Amino acid sequence: MESQKHRPTARIDPVPDDLESAQAKLVYIYLEAADGATVDELGEILAMKKIDILSVLNSLSSAGYVTQTGATYVVAN
Repeated sequence: MESQKHRPTARIDPVPDDLESAQAKLVYIYLEAADGATVDELGEILAMKKIDILSVLNSLSSAGYVTQTGATYVVAN
């Protein structure tokens, strides 16, 4: 019988209190856990339409929660 190995878990900070949209919270959490993603990656992983992802990313960017580097969006520090 194999023993289970415990992987170290990365600490994810709490979601900002002023994020009310479930989609915004989902995108924010994924970006933080994955250390960034492109719009296409977000659409594939989160099963969201590109137009919805772009809207959420625009809101998160305007609020200063995410930044864009090339095609990749990451949680702002």
